[in-house]
Amino acid sequence: MPEVRIGSSRGRWILLTTVLGSSMAMLDSTVVNVALPRIGRDLNASLGALQWTVNAYMVTLAGLILLGGSLGDRYGRRRIFVLGVVWFAAASLLCGIAPNSVLLIAARALQGVGGALLTPGSLALIQASFHPDDRSRAVGLWSGFGGIGAAVGPFLGGWLVSGPGWRWVFLLNVPLALLCVPVALRHVPESADENAHGRFDVLGAVLGALSLALLTYALIEAQGGTAAVVVSAVLGLAAAAAFVYVERHRPDPMLPPDVFASRQFTAVNLVTLCVYAAFGGFFFLTALQLQVAVGWSPLAAGTALLPTTILMLLFSSASGALSDRTGPRLPLTVGPLLCAVAMLLMLRVGPGANYLTDVLPALLVMGAGMVTLVAPLTATVLASVDTARAGVASGINNAAARAAGLVAVAALPLLAGMGPDAYRSASAFDASFNRAMPICAGVLVLGSVLAFFLVTARPTAGCQHPERHTHCSLTAPPLEGERAGP
Repeated sequence: MPEVRIGSSRGRWILLTTVLGSSMAMLDSTVVNVALPRIGRDLNASLGALQWTVNAYMVTLAGLILLGGSLGDRYGRRRIFVLGVVWFAAASLLCGIAPNSVLLIAARALQGVGGALLTPGSLALIQASFHPDDRSRAVGLWSGFGGIGAAVGPFLGGWLVSGPGWRWVFLLNVPLALLCVPVALRHVPESADENAHGRFDVLGAVLGALSLALLTYALIEAQGGTAAVVVSAVLGLAAAAAFVYVERHRPDPMLPPDVFASRQFTAVNLVTLCVYAAFGGFFFLTALQLQVAVGWSPLAAGTALLPTTILMLLFSSASGALSDRTGPRLPLTVGPLLCAVAMLLMLRVGPGANYLTDVLPALLVMGAGMVTLVAPLTATVLASVDTARAGVASGINNAAARAAGLVAVAALPLLAGMGPDAYRSASAFDASFNRAMPICAGVLVLGSVLAFFLVTARPTAGCQHPERHTHCSLTAPPLEGERAGP
């Protein structure tokens, strides 16, 4: 039984290590969007290259995150966590010194591999290290500090881009890793799952990532109408079909098909696909809109996005408690509708927009919608499966959200008619943005309709509740780990 107490010196070191590690990935997910216009100008990149700057990271992260958790259980959670931190920092260094967009995109894909190793490991280390009586409080402190990091992210990203330059958005991860790794090796105990085996679904992970990469390429390059686009789309669909086949026939699949036997689990993942597709497209385009069309600096654009994250930091815990009483259907129906209203309010944001009257109202409504739905979403995922499968269910839901976001970043500019140089023209980008926001709102309305008709209305008695009460990520619902016993 783990004996580390939260008030001990070692307990504080463990918390510091996990906060530093998770903050690297959390900051990266919030600051890169703000840097995109400067990256495009400095590297003479097309809009497609900017899409890949976001999506190359998301492809490998979404495809490998389930495998990353399994590797930690088998080979040691501290070992895989440290490997992930070192890998992430090395890839971040490559991003920071990339001389062109091709090398930047390749480094971002490597960065996603590191993220897939360290992201599940932060929570797993806390669950495995702390005494059962302190575990809940430790998770709460970790998620709270992580939430503060997420809230600071857009402001920090804007300050770095406006000051030292966009390369420091990535280079910042190197000193964080140099602090995190020695502390982890000295103060964090090693742990592993004694029942874990050496069989890993590497084929499933590769097929999943390959299908996402091929389909993303087809969507981003679709306007060219070349034979390569058609071939990529066909191969992407074939890889997706092969992934489903492999998962159905492997004895130990990464994504167990029988978990979808739960109607509630299937329904909430459909809602997840809708809402996080809309969120992914919204935050990608909004960071560009505020700089390209409105004409704000990266610092102003990053700071402008703070209200959404701050609302989640302050009220996500209360939202989770409220949904325990009302049941999941109401918040999962109302939350997407509020976010859809926010995206329609963003139609007011264009050249000459005023922050207080045009931007802030939309972001406050957006924050209210995310507060309403994110915590109940996670709770419903956990309640829909057996307690022993909580970690797997949460991992699937997290990966689904990331996959939906990257597909949206690839598809939305195509659907909105954005050309490869759209971000270089304020008027052209503003017109495309005004076509994109109603599309995002429509996808959210679809998610709301699915929740109303498919998600159970009543609270689930005796269900497992999330250990994380603070939810601040804008790209995916929070990961929950396996339920450890005393």
